[in-house]
Amino acid sequence: MSRPTHGGNLIWAASLAGCPASLIVDFSASINPMGPPPSAIAAIQRGLKALNAYPDPHYLGLRSTLSQWHQLSLDWILPGNGSAELLTWACKELSQLDVTYLITPAFGDYKRALNSFSVKVKTCRLCCHPQEKITLPAIDPQGKAGLILNNPHNPTGTLFSIGDILPYLEKFDLVVVDEAFMDFLPPSEQQSLIGYIEDYDNLVILRSLTKFYSLPGLRLGYAIGHPDRLKKWQAWRDPWPVNILAALAGEAVLHDREFQQKTWDWLIPTRNKLFEGLKSLSGLQPFPGSANFLLVETEQPGSQIQAQLLKNARILIRDCVSFPELGDGYFRIAVKSPEDNNRLLSALKEVGE
Repeated sequence: MSRPTHGGNLIWAASLAGCPASLIVDFSASINPMGPPPSAIAAIQRGLKALNAYPDPHYLGLRSTLSQWHQLSLDWILPGNGSAELLTWACKELSQLDVTYLITPAFGDYKRALNSFSVKVKTCRLCCHPQEKITLPAIDPQGKAGLILNNPHNPTGTLFSIGDILPYLEKFDLVVVDEAFMDFLPPSEQQSLIGYIEDYDNLVILRSLTKFYSLPGLRLGYAIGHPDRLKKWQAWRDPWPVNILAALAGEAVLHDREFQQKTWDWLIPTRNKLFEGLKSLSGLQPFPGSANFLLVETEQPGSQIQAQLLKNARILIRDCVSFPELGDGYFRIAVKSPEDNNRLLSALKEVGE
């Protein structure tokens, strides 16, 4: 079985650890450990009786909820089969431009989607050092140009300010901003561009509803963009990309203020404690991050640490071999429960001895 390019491949991990997948503690996928929320489970159970009908092709219920959540008209919102599906259509549109700039290191699915449409890509690398502030590069695009970036940034966890990104909107013909991890910040700390979407018809924002609400198996995300663009995407794709249960769960969790607040209250102190624990271990230098994961620079090869943790502790971390700009000198971990985090720190300490 080949090495995965994404986190969360428990079948692969179990084959190396020699145990059932259910016994693996997964730090490789950055999913909220506090979910799925009871509100989502209840909505799914209520929706089981509707499985003999097709979903509403316009997803009016989910779009109405998102419309209220973001204070936008329904026409500016398009649900999808995870944000990955919507990224595909963004890249189909980027293929109509002369060149697309990709800020790296970057989520691997960007290259998958860009390559699917033979997009001409130029990469712009971030300087990644644990003790230095990571800043966006100055880019002078040539010809009709597009740009893909994410905020908070994956894999470093850096949160770029609105002011950092706005200048790109004046230079590029299409800017795709992936805000998959923005929900993990309390509203007062978020740096989302959603408030600017009606001012820039060259802006598309991608959002996920599966990471924060711990529902990756349902595949649910949405795009925010100009209605004319989203109508075009709708015409390109298959009908009913979002199943009934996912749409109902999405409606429910957006109303779940208790779960949202509980997550924000949990994440910040837990992430800080995990950061300090990693910092205290010899040979490891974690990056400060604003999302629910931490990137770690390591003196030992990251893939070697991954293999030892699987064998000795049944713990799966994300190596960074699939990020060419990082390679084997880094690994990434999700922030999980305090008990799981302590288990990881203890296992890492043994690996380093």
